[in-house]
Amino acid sequence: MANYSRLPVSFRHGKGCWLWDDAGEKYLDALSGIAVCGLGHTHPAVSQAIKEQADLLLHTSNLYNIEPQLQLATKLNALCATETAFFCNSGAEANEAAIKIARRYGHDHGINNAKIIVMDGAFHGRTLATLSATGNNKIKQGFGPLVEGFIQVPYNDINAVSTHSNESNVVAVMVEPIQGESGINIPNEHYLSELRKLCDKNEWLLMTDEIQSGIGRTGHWLAAQRVGVSADVVTLAKGLANGVPIGACLARGKAAKVFGPGSHGSTFGGNPLACRAALAVINTIEDDELMHNASTMGNYLLNGFKTRLSNLAIIKEIRGQGLLIGIELNKPCAELISKALSQHLLINVTAERVIRLLPPLILQQTEADMIIDTVSELIVDFAKQV
Repeated sequence: MANYSRLPVSFRHGKGCWLWDDAGEKYLDALSGIAVCGLGHTHPAVSQAIKEQADLLLHTSNLYNIEPQLQLATKLNALCATETAFFCNSGAEANEAAIKIARRYGHDHGINNAKIIVMDGAFHGRTLATLSATGNNKIKQGFGPLVEGFIQVPYNDINAVSTHSNESNVVAVMVEPIQGESGINIPNEHYLSELRKLCDKNEWLLMTDEIQSGIGRTGHWLAAQRVGVSADVVTLAKGLANGVPIGACLARGKAAKVFGPGSHGSTFGGNPLACRAALAVINTIEDDELMHNASTMGNYLLNGFKTRLSNLAIIKEIRGQGLLIGIELNKPCAELISKALSQHLLINVTAERVIRLLPPLILQQTEADMIIDTVSELIVDFAKQV
């Protein structure tokens, strides 16, 4: 199906932050599969875990205990201050689980028309329910009727949320601590804590979508941890298993006991292979102090770009946390993706005007310098076309 607009390149193999195409040409990957390959390509710890597990057992179904799944759940709950875990295959499925938790939570409290507050600009997935929760009306077009039960309000506006405090059928707030797909939008430092207080006051669930911002990318396991906020429900996916498909919906407190046997499930979710890969990722991030590296290299990139580009009229803002970085221009700039590719650098443009950089957490300074040099030169040349 023609649902992807593909660039004219095919990669054969990768190592670390680098990819090689079928002609043997080498590319620096500053996108890491859209925040998936946090450890870079063919990391030995992940490859070894996959090989060992493939020789032992791939699948038994969730009718039985799965030891790597239990280990991963224990690890993630400890890192994310949650109590229970549901594993699936993608971020959209993790968010579907969160939406179902919110609805069942409402039903258990006598609310049969539950509403979830979601944000303008949010991206929660492309299944019908997660698309309905998404705050980008452009990508919803043509897929109606959508799933009901969402109240969309402006992002980073606590008053817009508190306006709904007196509505008895609101059960949850679903929010990205940093909006990735809509342009690396970072709320003010009090926004999440104010949402936490508002949810506590109204007995709503606070549900954070950390699918792009989680697993060390911002220098913390979760972006919300930077401001000391713990959610009732946390969703993860992209960077969790470095390319092996997996999603996770974590819950604590009143949200942790909403699901019972038969209320939700997944055939492949949490299989031994994906969980072993995820455990290898988490252990490597800890052992190699990669969250510290993400913070250090992220600041290095931000400072480098600000030094090189801040005086250009075409630059609207340079922002980011850790290795989740956006350079917003004052006009659409999608053509820079192919121009970067011609310079053997992989980048992305989101929200039409924001260059999005998501390099692996293992990024070294020499590689960061290459990214700064290439992207800065592309923008300087692009500015001359204005």
